[in-house]
Amino acid sequence: MIIPSVFWLVPIASVVALGMAFFFFRQMMGEDEGTPRMREIALYVRKGAMAYLWQQYKVVGIVFIVLCALFAFMAYGLNVQNRWVPFAFLTGGLFSGLAGFFGMKTATYASARTANAARQSLNNGLKVAFRSGAVMGLTVVGLGLLDIAIWFIVLNRFDSDGLISITTTMLTFGMGASTQALFARVGGGIYTKAADVGADIVGKVEADIPEDDPRNPATIADNVGDNVGDVAGMGADLYESYCGSVLSTAALGAAAFATVGGDIQLKAVIAPMLIAAVGVFLSLIGIFLVRTKEGATMRDLLKSLSLGTNVSAVLIAVATFAILYLLGIENWLWLSCSVITGLVAGVIIGQATEYYTSHSYKPTQKISEAGLTGSATVIIKGIGTGMISTCIPVITIGVAIILSFGFANGFDLSMSSQSLANGLYGIGIAAVGMLSTLGITLATDAYGPIADNAGGNAEMSELGEEVRHRTDALDALGNTTAATGKGFAIGSAALTALALLASYIEEIKIAMSRAGVMMENVKGEVISASQATIPDFMNYFQVNLMNPKVLVGAFIGGMAAFLFCGLTMEAVGRAAQKMVEEVRRQFREIAGILEGKATPDYGSCVEISTRAAQHEMIFPSLLAIAIPIIVGLVLGVAGVLGLLVGGLTCGFTLAVFMANAGGAWDNAKKMVEEGNFGGKGSFAHKATIVGDTVGDPFKDTSGPSLNILIKLMSMVSIVMAGLTVLFI
Repeated sequence: MIIPSVFWLVPIASVVALGMAFFFFRQMMGEDEGTPRMREIALYVRKGAMAYLWQQYKVVGIVFIVLCALFAFMAYGLNVQNRWVPFAFLTGGLFSGLAGFFGMKTATYASARTANAARQSLNNGLKVAFRSGAVMGLTVVGLGLLDIAIWFIVLNRFDSDGLISITTTMLTFGMGASTQALFARVGGGIYTKAADVGADIVGKVEADIPEDDPRNPATIADNVGDNVGDVAGMGADLYESYCGSVLSTAALGAAAFATVGGDIQLKAVIAPMLIAAVGVFLSLIGIFLVRTKEGATMRDLLKSLSLGTNVSAVLIAVATFAILYLLGIENWLWLSCSVITGLVAGVIIGQATEYYTSHSYKPTQKISEAGLTGSATVIIKGIGTGMISTCIPVITIGVAIILSFGFANGFDLSMSSQSLANGLYGIGIAAVGMLSTLGITLATDAYGPIADNAGGNAEMSELGEEVRHRTDALDALGNTTAATGKGFAIGSAALTALALLASYIEEIKIAMSRAGVMMENVKGEVISASQATIPDFMNYFQVNLMNPKVLVGAFIGGMAAFLFCGLTMEAVGRAAQKMVEEVRRQFREIAGILEGKATPDYGSCVEISTRAAQHEMIFPSLLAIAIPIIVGLVLGVAGVLGLLVGGLTCGFTLAVFMANAGGAWDNAKKMVEEGNFGGKGSFAHKATIVGDTVGDPFKDTSGPSLNILIKLMSMVSIVMAGLTVLFI
């Protein structure tokens, strides 16, 4: 099959993204890192972060070797899988890990430079932090498009089974990315929150010293954790989301236009790749628009970031019409509306998250006010706010699903085979639209931990009050952008996971065809699996709400989300206990720490977080891989589809709740620290610190890991489809 010349825009965009990421990295490295003390602190954090990451990669490497061997056995021994699968799986994990590595390397060099730039002006600090965050955003999209382009070219050359086989095989590297992302998110989240909770409980509540005070033994581990959890983990996470949306939509395009075939089917496959590629160039425009003025308020800072992201979103909306029109895809006009549906949904979810987590608005202000009556009311108010905050994202995703499905199939209510296939393609391409400007949206997210570390560096380096005021403003903005980014990632995960459901059916179809299975269609005729439509499969496997296998699968999927959160929350609790004991021991046994006459043993706290993260991340992560396999073997295809639906609905809602509650608690504390309700050291301050501490694993460990969980279960189900078919 001849690849159309327009496809080469995809690898070109990947090279441009990686080139601009390197440009911003060199620009950041050209900034002054500040005083000797600032350099020293940055070096502590950098060494700790890199040491942890290498340890994590060793553990994940063993898991990848085992899984790769299993896939090789399935492909070459049992012949139930495409023979490219083991290699695609490895590249997905490798590129996902690289995205996190490069992002974290940049962040650990950028924090001191951001703090030093803030000594000059607020705008300089914002530019250094944001463009350093842009390195992460551009690296993720650059590596993602490069991986997609390479595999499409290779499989187009060597896989003769057609576009459906090619696109479903490419989904395998999505599983590699998801596996790496889950370990990175869970391990990094446990690391950072063990240190953060320990530093807060003993330092701020018991010893009554500031958050990033150098007298606190856990403060370096806390700053290291921001990088390994919120940068390396987040980069791997969104790399997986980005690739998953493009690949699942390409697979749906191959299936939806299979009867047409030829150039139209090929163009439907490359359309999501081209939209993502154009999004790279438009993200760059938005990145250069972000700037602010001295003395800017929180709303001013939010507007400066919103300008960049909104301009990019509007431009990609316009560009989508041109892309689909020039490709000559049937129904190009309404398919473009599906893309815009995804974009608008992303904006609405982001704005809703900002409303419920920023202390510029009433929900978080009310949580701060609740601090006047104690920590219990802060926690109750935060949980209530988090629960209420799920309404807008859930309704938004629901409307987006219906509209994107309807636009793509002309609101055909017959639910015929072709109508269903076209509608599912519309849902997939809506997910691509939501993530098409990831270059800038991820930059706003990665900005957060850089600004946080800059504030810590300024505190520990004892910079002036004016500088601390600027870094505090940047940090508070970062808390909101981080919460917005998590909401955005969760929303895109919901659309992508729904598209992956259809991809699972296509993979089952391929596996059954490979095994020579015959089946009955909806008319009762015996046909080969290769001739079957989606309604035929749903009828054959009795995928309906009256089938107990579907219902049991849905219950297990819902349970899996809560079980996963419970395991990761307890892991943070156990690690934090060890951290608290160590900090208390140092305060008790090392004379002169609280007087600033002795240096704490930072290394022991870093070691506690590292060991805890390595040990605690393994079981929850492996459980996420094992559950879909076991359900597939025991309950079959119907049970797996129920599992994925249950995991998606519960996981999405729970993830929004946890991310927003945690973000609101964090900013409620920030609001008190700005002088409201008694300010720092007051009763309300101590109460909101407790709320913030409870919210830490909500927003940085369990919550953001859920969006990977729901996609990883889908990816595992797709990759293991051949094994499931053996037991039919």
